[in-house]
Amino acid sequence: MAVPQEKTSKRRRNQRRSHHALKAPTMIGCGNCGALIAPHRICPECGHFKGREVIEVENY
Repeated sequence: MAVPQEKTSKRRRNQRRSHHALKAPTMIGCGNCGALIAPHRICPECGHFKGREVIEVENY
């Protein structure tokens, strides 16, 4: 079984973990209504995608 020869230092451990942080999700503005949406998704506010209406949305 593999056993480390030396203790992993705090610096080396933390350098390895430097890429583990969570990133904020990318959000863009809808081209029709301006609501923030995830890219490549239908806008839940107005139902538009790529400049055309894909679904009808009921307004309450």
